[in-house]
Amino acid sequence: MHFLITGGAGFIGSHVGERLLNAGHRVTALDDLNPFYDPAVKHTNLAVLRQVGGERFEFVRGDITDRALLDSVCGAGQFDQVIHLAARAGVRPSLLEPALYQHVNVEGTVNVLEAARATGCRKFTLASSSSVYGLNARVPFSEADPIFSAISPYAASKLACEALGHVYHHLYGLDIAMLRFFTVYGPRQRPDLAIFKFATLIEAGRPIPVFGDGSARRDYTFVEDIVDGVVACTERALGYEVFNLGESQTVRLDELIALLESSLGKPALIDRQPLQPGDVPVTYADISKARRLLGYDPKTKIADGIPKFVAWFREARSLKQGARSAERGA
Repeated sequence: MHFLITGGAGFIGSHVGERLLNAGHRVTALDDLNPFYDPAVKHTNLAVLRQVGGERFEFVRGDITDRALLDSVCGAGQFDQVIHLAARAGVRPSLLEPALYQHVNVEGTVNVLEAARATGCRKFTLASSSSVYGLNARVPFSEADPIFSAISPYAASKLACEALGHVYHHLYGLDIAMLRFFTVYGPRQRPDLAIFKFATLIEAGRPIPVFGDGSARRDYTFVEDIVDGVVACTERALGYEVFNLGESQTVRLDELIALLESSLGKPALIDRQPLQPGDVPVTYADISKARRLLGYDPKTKIADGIPKFVAWFREARSLKQGARSAERGA
């Protein structure tokens, strides 16, 4: 099969692309390499995909808000499936630029759906987020729960994307899976995410900002488990379905910090900060539907996943420092 992965140079996208290439598929990754974080990180991810895929991998630099580009890419590629992961991410940044989040996430998703539909692609897997649950009083979060309490522009944009997916299924009969990711971590993690930021600051002996008293709980999910769920969706006819993809186990923020301290072999210096607008006290996935319909079975517990992340984190830092030293000596 030939897959288009939007956001294919990013954290989750590069892992999904690598899995599909290793399975013998063709992959086209579309990414705008924007400076939300250092584009060099994405170039490193692309190097992995080129090495794995060879001629079966293609990279296109482009923005999902550019409809003409998407029409051209989809027309030339004749894709069997689209995995739509491109988005402006993060709750807190969305508070600063709500219009940008709506433009990229909502209008961009319409563009991807339209361009692919017009060229005959009938199957989509789209990224949503656990943030759509907002201030949900029921735990664990079920796909059947009401989702009308979003508390950030990012969450609102993902709610809109889910609605658009249903529209395209209803009107055009497209096969669409909407995936609500729960706090994904692991190798290649984005540097703006908490685990990466904490590890960087702990290594440097600098204080880490902790918002609240450390009791906030998250359903941390290892990236390879997330990829299992994404790929399972590509292998099944689903109609229109929404799935939680999480570990289905919550970890307190202070417990996460303790795991990082243990894996890094260094103590964390804590800088207490007030709770931030848009943050929720807990995320917790009910994954019974994904287990039943996808065979989804997350295997990596946080106690095993954090050491895997730290091993990659230190290797990546060592390679980066080595490259800088070589440049200075040249």
